Amino acid sequence: MKNVALITGASGGIGLELARIHAQTHGDLILIARSTSKLEQLKKELEAAYGISVLNIPKDLSIPDAAQEVYNQVIAANIQVDYLINNAGFGDFGNYHETEWEKEEMMINLNILALTQLTKLFGSDMVERKSGKIMNVSSTAAFQPGPLMAVYYATKHYVQAYSEALYEEWKGYGVSVTALCPGATQSGFQQAADMEDSRLFKGKKLPTSLEVAEFGYKAMMKGEMTAIHGVMNTILAGSAKFTPKKLLLKVVRKLQEKTQP
Repeated sequence: MKNVALITGASGGIGLELARIHAQTHGDLILIARSTSKLEQLKKELEAAYGISVLNIPKDLSIPDAAQEVYNQVIAANIQVDYLINNAGFGDFGNYHETEWEKEEMMINLNILALTQLTKLFGSDMVERKSGKIMNVSSTAAFQPGPLMAVYYATKHYVQAYSEALYEEWKGYGVSVTALCPGATQSGFQQAADMEDSRLFKGKKLPTSLEVAEFGYKAMMKGEMTAIHGVMNTILAGSAKFTPKKLLLKVVRKLQEKTQP
């Protein structure tokens, strides 16, 4: 395999579109997701359309040690990963005292633990050979706390700070680390987080997963540190630094709350 991109969460949304974009460059792919059937369908599509090689690794990355298992399988196959795209992640909505710990533990494992371990393993190999690109999918949620989605916003704070630190550490080794920060997007995220009726999503004309994926892929190829999708999202992310915290919390909570029927 050559010019290989490993993409997590590749069975839908932004991850699926990123796989298609990379395939169009005639680069090979390693696709990670839970759904074997969706991965197989995507593999057939991309191999037929672009004559590339696709390795599917069906895996639930919210399970501890799953990231290590992925790395071991890739190394055993003697494949070099040139682009690591940590896209997999999910959120949850609700008052913190009423949400399920089991789901939040899975969220932390996926959004933080798996992303960090995959970056450690594949990124260390990139540093050793002095080449490679990494994109970690963060969020505009990274720039402020998120009442009603406390754990999700906190995980994205982590992804953002972690990615920016590694950008500085590894740029001297020829390895770039980009944090892609989408805002609300047409993807499966809002359904999985039970947020279809929140003011953040309901009735809004949202960018498509393809638009966000194209923006992020270009930013990764340029080696940008942080890529915030959309002018308004960029303005809001910047203004969060200067808005009084209590006011910011009220505004974010209002946006997250569900509209009344």
